[in-house]
Amino acid sequence: MRVGATPSSGSRPIAYVTALATLLLALSVAGLLGFSILVMRDSANDMDDARAVRAAEAAARSFSQKLAATVRDNAVWDDAYTAVNSADAVGWTYDNWGKTTEDYPLYDGAIVLAKDGKIVSAYNKGEEFDPHQLFGTSFAVQVAKANSPEQDPILAFVKAGDDIALLGSAAVQPYSSSSDDETYSVLSFFKIVSDDVVEQIASEYQLAGLRLVRHPLPSQQLLSVPLRGLDGTAAAYLAWPSHKPGSAVYAQIQPYVLTAATLLFAFLVLILIGSRKEAAALRKMADNARHQATHDGLTGLLNRRGLLEKLAAPARAGERPGENLTLHLIDLDGFKAVNDAWGHAVGDELLKMVSSRLQALHPEAAFAARFGGDEFALLQIGPTAPECFGAAIVSSLAKALAIGGRTIEIGGSVGHATKPPALDPLELVRRADMALYKAKETGRGRAYAYVPELDAEREQIASLEGQLRQAIAQDAIRPVFQPLISTTTNKICGVEALARWQTDAGSVAPDVFIPLAERSGLIDELGMKILAASIRAAGRWGSLALSVNISPIQICNPNFVEDVVSLLEKESFDPRRLTLEITEGVLISNPDQARRAINSLKASGIQFALDDFGCGFASIGALRQFGFDRMKLDRSLVWGVDEPGRGSGILNATIALAAALNIPVTAEGIETDQQAKALGAAGCDQLQGYLVGKPMQTHELETLLSQDQVAA
Repeated sequence: MRVGATPSSGSRPIAYVTALATLLLALSVAGLLGFSILVMRDSANDMDDARAVRAAEAAARSFSQKLAATVRDNAVWDDAYTAVNSADAVGWTYDNWGKTTEDYPLYDGAIVLAKDGKIVSAYNKGEEFDPHQLFGTSFAVQVAKANSPEQDPILAFVKAGDDIALLGSAAVQPYSSSSDDETYSVLSFFKIVSDDVVEQIASEYQLAGLRLVRHPLPSQQLLSVPLRGLDGTAAAYLAWPSHKPGSAVYAQIQPYVLTAATLLFAFLVLILIGSRKEAAALRKMADNARHQATHDGLTGLLNRRGLLEKLAAPARAGERPGENLTLHLIDLDGFKAVNDAWGHAVGDELLKMVSSRLQALHPEAAFAARFGGDEFALLQIGPTAPECFGAAIVSSLAKALAIGGRTIEIGGSVGHATKPPALDPLELVRRADMALYKAKETGRGRAYAYVPELDAEREQIASLEGQLRQAIAQDAIRPVFQPLISTTTNKICGVEALARWQTDAGSVAPDVFIPLAERSGLIDELGMKILAASIRAAGRWGSLALSVNISPIQICNPNFVEDVVSLLEKESFDPRRLTLEITEGVLISNPDQARRAINSLKASGIQFALDDFGCGFASIGALRQFGFDRMKLDRSLVWGVDEPGRGSGILNATIALAAALNIPVTAEGIETDQQAKALGAAGCDQLQGYLVGKPMQTHELETLLSQDQVAA
């Protein structure tokens, strides 16, 4: 054996192999790393492009929804429906829409077409223009499609000369009632997609380089989202360059990856950081979209959806064990009058001030919401009694508001319901809404708590309505007749027909079933049946005068005049024997329709009496303007005879007023000889009441007439 011999040469191939294997492994790792980087680069570019496309689509939807909401709020409006079909349509539409186009942020132009398709008004930035010339044939097609009620506004992007505009159209229709019109006037708003609008979208949705183009470009040059017209074709495109963040990162790290494996970790860190930033941006956009979906755009409060989400997760709403969660629903009293008097701009400012006032109302006011229009909600979490909290809301809303140098006073009605464990949020809202309805029904400007009796009352009303429908169909509601006595002859000079409903359980009072018939749409049928039965009965009584009460809803029915005249002709009843009694409510709610109906029926010989005079707001002007043939004093004035001084003075002054207007007077509610003598001496020519005669069946009245009985 040789001392100091060198290692075997066989170890070198092993080293070479190991080195080669290591090199090949390194090359493989480098190749895989390079391939992975390329895949990641392209994926990052695609993710950013997809994010940008979603943002652009969301921007287009938001732009369209804002205009749709504006068109809907203005088209479904009682005042607008009345005005555009009136003689002052041109002036009204200019004051409310045309003039605002000069600098209104929600739309640049407003167009109103009449039912026959003619232009009532068309303003673009405060200047009149021809929409057919500006928008071409697409305008007529869109207006025709929108000319029907109870549908969402029709929206389409259209060419507007050298510009592109979003055009929204809807039929002008009443909000508080339905309409049987075959055609409608159509309101259209449009907003030009101007450079300023595009710049604002780019800023809000992080779309750098966003611009409006008329024709699509290759995806390698620009990303784009179509703005579609009514037929689904693109009128223009929102286009922007792809920012390719993956390519930018790849260019930065490429030298380091190729020169050293140690930079692989750094590269992965950079990718991770970039991904986290992208995810954060996407989360922010999602949060913004969610905020818009759950909040009111005008006041920034929660909307209905947002509040329901809070109620569905009370822990997120701040509810703590042992504390009450009470929902207060609020309806502003007098808000519509503010809008009508001062315009929507003042109305919007008022809503913002109300929202601020509600949020600062009480430490237990956890969340405030606006449900739309003038409806608000306040979520109370805490030990304070809901009644005290509701009273604080009413008190706060009763305080005057200063807007633009004006002092505006409104009020509020509140309904509240406390949430028991496991109660569904929708049921809580329903209970609070029932309490709110009760608060408004009992006089407004007050707070009302939900109680289970409201459900029972609702079920009772629904049951009674069903019975009422059946009773009307079966003619179970019949007239009775109360005599009218002449103060000069002391003989019966006429009768008043009064509706009576007798059931197996007893009689139902008229002040119960008459309002129910009005609310449920049955009053027209019921009223005509009572009138027909009364006329048929009175046809056997010679020339005896007949008085019949009619509802304000009846006289506002366009078919009422024709129905009454046809009935009189069918029964061969002398119209001069018939007096229709109406209350002053119809003179206030719908004076124009009331005047037309009264004049038409008076022309045929029918007389009209103003019933219950003295218990409301009827004026001398109303007595003259509507030409009443008779005034019937309310029993509250009649009972004033028994009150020395002021009561009898008011009565005498009222009768003197009627005498000055040459209007005969009937006194109702006569119960004593003293009242009868005093009213006869004061100038009443007819008396009615239990002293004279109670309401009686037909055969009882005929017996009385055959005896020629006089009043005691």
